[in-house]
Amino acid sequence: MNDYILQLDNVSKFFGSVIALNGVTLKLKRGEVHCLLGDNGAGKSTLIKMLAGVHAPDKGEYLVDGKPVRFESPRDALDQGIATVYQDLALVPLMSVARNFFMGREPMKKFMGMFSVMDLDAAAEVARVELAALGIRVRDARQTVGTMSGGEKQCLAIARAIHFGAKVLILDEPTAALGVKQSVNVLKLITRARARGISVIFITHNVNHAYPVGDTFTLLNRGQSIGTYSKSEIAKDAVLDMMAGGQEMKSMMEELEGVTI
Repeated sequence: MNDYILQLDNVSKFFGSVIALNGVTLKLKRGEVHCLLGDNGAGKSTLIKMLAGVHAPDKGEYLVDGKPVRFESPRDALDQGIATVYQDLALVPLMSVARNFFMGREPMKKFMGMFSVMDLDAAAEVARVELAALGIRVRDARQTVGTMSGGEKQCLAIARAIHFGAKVLILDEPTAALGVKQSVNVLKLITRARARGISVIFITHNVNHAYPVGDTFTLLNRGQSIGTYSKSEIAKDAVLDMMAGGQEMKSMMEELEGVTI
């Protein structure tokens, strides 16, 4: 069995004359949290969409379980167990937790022996149990998603992907708009997913969120990888320095110290 569940090997993506990604390699081990770090414009969004099956690479290879694949749509990626949770979460605020949990996969029952309708009681119970197993307590799975906090919504979207068999979770800035406590809950959920043997790609620009849960770190800058490191190879301060521009940022700060306002 291949050591890597998912690989991007020297991939590039072009949009006309714009080079969105240039020769990027990323390897995700089974049961690890791999953090993809980079500032705005680094190429993270394009890489997410490539992993999720929205874009195919123009150069290089995408491999799953060591075999080259070419996804035609996100459905192809889902069929391979690769689930992406975007920042907008794809939740319907006016629908219940249970309906959102089972959206598109509703458990059905016969009504009056003739019509098939959603089994709301079964859906609510399964949603409640599955969320509780991941440390997420909901008062009632029939409550609307709009009544949940931002962190609870993130956890619901992640729990839904896990329940329906995700082997790889791709999380797009899951803590970006959250407070401290809510961010901690999402990070705890990431560690619980890893404990279940699920591989996670955690996309963020926040090193303080990535470093505590990450096993491996890939840094992107202007569409190129500037290195992949295991936690044992690099300290958090070194990651921060690389993201801040390293020597370039230090030179800028030295110049600013001599400016009189």
